[in-house]
Amino acid sequence: MSSDTWLIIGLGNPGPGYSGNRHNVGQMALDELAARIGGSFKSHKTHSQIVEGRLGIGGPRVVLAKPLTFMNLSGGPTAALCNFFSIAPDHVIALHDEIDIPFNTIKLKIGGGEGGHNGLRDMSKALGTKDYYRVRIGVGRPPGRMDTADHVLRDFSTAEKKDLPFLVDDAADAAELLLREGLLTAQQKFHGTAK
Repeated sequence: MSSDTWLIIGLGNPGPGYSGNRHNVGQMALDELAARIGGSFKSHKTHSQIVEGRLGIGGPRVVLAKPLTFMNLSGGPTAALCNFFSIAPDHVIALHDEIDIPFNTIKLKIGGGEGGHNGLRDMSKALGTKDYYRVRIGVGRPPGRMDTADHVLRDFSTAEKKDLPFLVDDAADAAELLLREGLLTAQQKFHGTAK
């Protein structure tokens, strides 16, 4: 593969019991990207499931990947994919849930802290750098005194589920715009107020 290939990692936990959780919204957005390139996920020796293709006609070549590990161990498969496909960390995009921004909001950045997100922390450790892109998908703070882990390991509420398809679509759009036109353009489009 050429050096213009991008790796897009959808963070989440494996198995159907977790598929609807807030913590898995990154994988939901990755499923949308896979649908856009007409691919289906296949097992890969990097302990992940992947789809390879191009985003749009003449678009960038991408490897879409779901680690088959639990969220907190996302780094190993990410580093293995980077090694296998010869992709540098500056061509990695993590799609992940973010409690520090409101539900139905998308923010993008490169580098910086992990904000207590153990999946990102493990990725940074495995890649040896924090300088990879993040599409931060807002799931909001836990209500009341609910533990953060309990909040992200629950499915979206009935009210949230009505807007979830739009949020997932926006997250996929944000990743695609980041690839096509760069971080600044994507930030300018998505860093408005919550919908």
